Amino acid sequence: MTRLLLGAVMLGNLGVCVAAQVMLAPPAQVRFDSVDYQNILHWTPPTNKTSLQYYVQWKIYGEPEWLDVDGCQGIQKPKCDLSNVTSDPREWYYARVHASSLPSNKSAWALSPRFSPRSDTKISRPFLRLSVTEKGIVVRVKPPRPLVQKMHSSLFYNIYLIHPSGEEEVFEMNCCSKKMTLKELKQKKKYCVQAEAELPFQGKSSDRSSLKCVTVL
Repeated sequence: MTRLLLGAVMLGNLGVCVAAQVMLAPPAQVRFDSVDYQNILHWTPPTNKTSLQYYVQWKIYGEPEWLDVDGCQGIQKPKCDLSNVTSDPREWYYARVHASSLPSNKSAWALSPRFSPRSDTKISRPFLRLSVTEKGIVVRVKPPRPLVQKMHSSLFYNIYLIHPSGEEEVFEMNCCSKKMTLKELKQKKKYCVQAEAELPFQGKSSDRSSLKCVTVL
């Protein structure tokens, strides 16, 4: 009887150990955060442990094979840059991640929602520079990253001119134009300008740039 009880206790302890090895929860809230086609996968760690390692894989929607993401195998930070492998804006992608706690405790895979670079990326605010000449205010705008302009020849800018009265006037500027001159302005008056990048065929636009003000000569 004693041997039977001892065996049962040992089997019970073994069951607890096996259960502990498979009880590591998977990462949560796996999602892409994409700005200007820099596609970063984020997730929430399953526990407050600092010794966890993460392994990330990706695939194209409709393809059966999952592929390892180089540089994101056995990492400790809860994020991974997938820009290189998800660069085709015509495709849809998935990513997944699992956690591991040494020596052999692994979680299940946690899957991201389906991701499209073209549809899901956000456009950040353009850079705006002003100078004043006798002809008026010269506006120069640059995209937040060259990649945005490279992938979208249809990108253009809305230039917002705020008059001293507070009235707002809007001008369109092609992304390939180097500058625009705002003319017929009142001398010795202060004008403010903002710029907004827009992709009209996607119904997508950035936030406005910070407000810049100058006084006309």
